[in-house]
Amino acid sequence: MAGVRTPTPRERTERIEAETLSSFAVLAAGSKGRERPEPQDPIRTVFQRDRDRIVHAKAFRRLKHKTQVFLAPEGDHYRVRLTHTLDVSQIARTVARALRLNEDLTEAIALGHDLGHTPFGHLGEQALTPFLGRPFRHSEQSLRVVDVLEGDGRGLNLTWEVRDGIVNHPWSMPPPATLEAQVVRFADRIAYLNHDLDDAVRAGVLRPEELPREPIEVLGRTHSERIGTLVTDLVEQSWDQPEVRLSERVFRALDQLRDFLFERVYLREGAREEHEKAVRLLQDLMGYFLEHPDRLPEEYHRAPGDLPTRVADYVSGMTDRYALRTYERLFLPRGWLR
Repeated sequence: MAGVRTPTPRERTERIEAETLSSFAVLAAGSKGRERPEPQDPIRTVFQRDRDRIVHAKAFRRLKHKTQVFLAPEGDHYRVRLTHTLDVSQIARTVARALRLNEDLTEAIALGHDLGHTPFGHLGEQALTPFLGRPFRHSEQSLRVVDVLEGDGRGLNLTWEVRDGIVNHPWSMPPPATLEAQVVRFADRIAYLNHDLDDAVRAGVLRPEELPREPIEVLGRTHSERIGTLVTDLVEQSWDQPEVRLSERVFRALDQLRDFLFERVYLREGAREEHEKAVRLLQDLMGYFLEHPDRLPEEYHRAPGDLPTRVADYVSGMTDRYALRTYERLFLPRGWLR
């Protein structure tokens, strides 16, 4: 009919969301928007655009060379920060789809949640904190990455919902505002506890018969069984509910598994020397660039914040191997890393 405008692909997607998603889901058309308003894309919803911006970010590409737990592992099958991110995204999307939540929003949060992680895993947070007068939190750094460090200092201008989910994904932070972000919070813990357990067995740190009896009986003996138990329980307990949750029995088993991994893997005695070396390396890099700010790349001179914050931007953004190469260039042969 003359004069009737054909809906754009984005508008058709938004209509499908309104007709099919849960009443607890965040609709793309109802987003709180961006800090800097932008024209709508004719093809993609706002959350689809956020997902694409994150995937094309430099910080996302660097995740492939950032350690998850085992530092400089020998072997092709150990997880790194990028494979962890993909694990979280896959689990979170499965749960979001089953709960009829917004899968695009869930995926964007999952893909962006670890962009601010330091080299050498959580050890980097410990190393950088003394220089800043405040705790260095990787989730806050992830938000800083998407807000100001990417896009040549302009940031990615993501939607409020994605930014909230990124900064509040750790359990130490306030609860995120959307169920989609709550799904990512659970998916993150489900992913890292199970793949870290898998990697610990692969590395010979644990033997299969040493795995804790009670949580294994509840969750399953294999990686696949445990993921299946956790995802199924999460969906069953959260269906048509205003919050995302696990049953008490399964949540307790997951906590027991986490306690076991902290004792036997993350804080194990045999890793102390390796961990101390990684912390000293990053602290030496921080100290050097604080004393020689002229050696910082130009983009970190333009970033907002005081000098320690901008140096932390640079050091935290390094991959493991780039941090090692930079240390060798600056300190060897007088360094300790030989």
